[in-house]
Amino acid sequence: MSVYQSAPTPESSAIIAKDFDFWYGDFHALTGLDVNIARNKITAFIGPSGCGKSTFLRCMNRMNDLIEGTHVSGSMSLDGNNIYAPGVDPVDLRRRVGMIFQQPNPFPKSIYENVAFGPRLQGVTSKSDLDDIVEESLKRANLWKEVSNQLSKDGLALSGGQQQRLCIARVLAVQPDVLLMDEPCSAIDPTSVQKVEDLMAELAPEMTIIIVTHSMQQAARISDYTAFFLQEVAGEPATLIEYGQTDAIFTSPMDRRTEDYITGRFG
Repeated sequence: MSVYQSAPTPESSAIIAKDFDFWYGDFHALTGLDVNIARNKITAFIGPSGCGKSTFLRCMNRMNDLIEGTHVSGSMSLDGNNIYAPGVDPVDLRRRVGMIFQQPNPFPKSIYENVAFGPRLQGVTSKSDLDDIVEESLKRANLWKEVSNQLSKDGLALSGGQQQRLCIARVLAVQPDVLLMDEPCSAIDPTSVQKVEDLMAELAPEMTIIIVTHSMQQAARISDYTAFFLQEVAGEPATLIEYGQTDAIFTSPMDRRTEDYITGRFG
């Protein structure tokens, strides 16, 4: 049984999962998830490795569809619409629900072409329009000042932290409603971590952000809500243990397992 502390109401939520289960083939990975993800807030998913955090994150833009044999039960909606309903275009869904991965993954193209890639696919052909989109997206990703004079430079030649912000700019260029971030700071330097965290805080008023993190300090610093996941028995499905406002989860958790995890007794 999950514990909820001042969790978002359905009316204030962008994504709602109800009685949601997920399987990799015959392996039942997640069970019984009931989660309301607050609109235009930052939500952190925490828990030990292998507890389904990233799997659940990828369910939100159907990235798991790319893995043969996966299937779901229950429901998951974005702004009231079931994202697993027949006829839903996963490609369009992934434009609305962008994703940033643990390892930066710029395309082997110039900085400019990395950011312009998505708008071009959406039919933007005007050079001036693309120029504006690239500049605005790089500014929003806090990268413009560092690369404005070298937009023809290969994106792969940037530092790790710059590459991650370039990937964020690439996602922002298609104006998503939701930004999924799967441990986006684990492979970059501390200075870049600060810049990415500052960026999340700047973006949150205009988009919903969900981050998977192993850093309790990061979750406590940046998130409005925190969800703690756990797989208690190897081979059994993981589930949601406790979910609510971050301050409450970190200062007065209601489930002992939550307290044990955030205080470092396991995980």
